[in-house]
Amino acid sequence: MKRIAVLVSGGGTNLQAILDAQQSGVLKSGQVELVLSSKPEAYALTRAAQNGILTAVVNPHDFADRTDFDAAVLRTLEQAEIDVILLAGYMWILGEALMKRYDHRIINVHPALIPSFCGKGFYGLKVHEAVLEYGVRLTGATVHFVSSQVDGGEIILQKAVEVQDDDTPESLQNRVMEQAEWQIFPLAAELVCAGRVSLCGRRVIIISE
Repeated sequence: MKRIAVLVSGGGTNLQAILDAQQSGVLKSGQVELVLSSKPEAYALTRAAQNGILTAVVNPHDFADRTDFDAAVLRTLEQAEIDVILLAGYMWILGEALMKRYDHRIINVHPALIPSFCGKGFYGLKVHEAVLEYGVRLTGATVHFVSSQVDGGEIILQKAVEVQDDDTPESLQNRVMEQAEWQIFPLAAELVCAGRVSLCGRRVIIISE
């Protein structure tokens, strides 16, 4: 059983999807042991506390420089003996030392079909605004490994969602979460925790049970 940390900055809807997946048995090879937030007011911390999960706040504004902040995040994860990290709306780019320590053990969910609408500046509602502005008919979500390039790690799972004619950024965001993010994020977490992900160059191979 892998020890999971979920890193958050906001409401924690993807955290809730992970916790629900534990309850239902979709996520059975890992257990959330820590929820770490960059913001003390994040509602995700309340979700964690309600489920008896250890919480921690490492606020970047409390540190003199980025190096000290990164070191504090890494120290908190190591103290909790974390094996796998899930980024669930975490609004800070991870430091190089942390990514090296947890190489191919950090995954992120992005609210679009990478390589479209991703990279620097594409996060949250901004992604869905860009999707509607561009006029594509399909969008979706991607779960990928985290690398030094923003949204540039190997793709583990993707799921498409249809864009409707009357969509607003908010309605599209909700549907992408419900139909894609909350489904494939727990599935990808299980695959990584169970050791069922293999790499062939940039291609991810899913190993059968």
